[in-house]
Amino acid sequence: MTSTSATFSRDSYSLFTAIGRGLKRTCPHCGKGHVFKGYLKPHDCTNCSAPIGEIKADDLPPYLTIFLVGHIVVPLLLFVEAIYHPSLFFQMAIWPTLALLLTLLFLPFIKGGALGLMWYLRIKGDEQH
Repeated sequence: MTSTSATFSRDSYSLFTAIGRGLKRTCPHCGKGHVFKGYLKPHDCTNCSAPIGEIKADDLPPYLTIFLVGHIVVPLLLFVEAIYHPSLFFQMAIWPTLALLLTLLFLPFIKGGALGLMWYLRIKGDEQH
């Protein structure tokens, strides 16, 4: 039996608690169950059965991930270039690899945070304006 997100009260925790639980990739409602099946596929909470799997975060997690990775890699690149003047081969090998690895590392955590935000605000990502 699938529950709707409206049947779960958000009175016992704050917005920041829900986001924090999501950033840990746990259920934003109970904080104990897992909400990802695999790398990024959301599914209902394994502990409290909160219907997290119906939330579609779409573009927010990749946007925030690119924003964060860009603000880490670009200053690092400029610092290394200014101090050490590495070869072009080194630059072409290191910076794209670092950007890719950081993106793959941060994306699941940021998606969890976005799911926590959307859960708390009771939005599923399919609303029409």
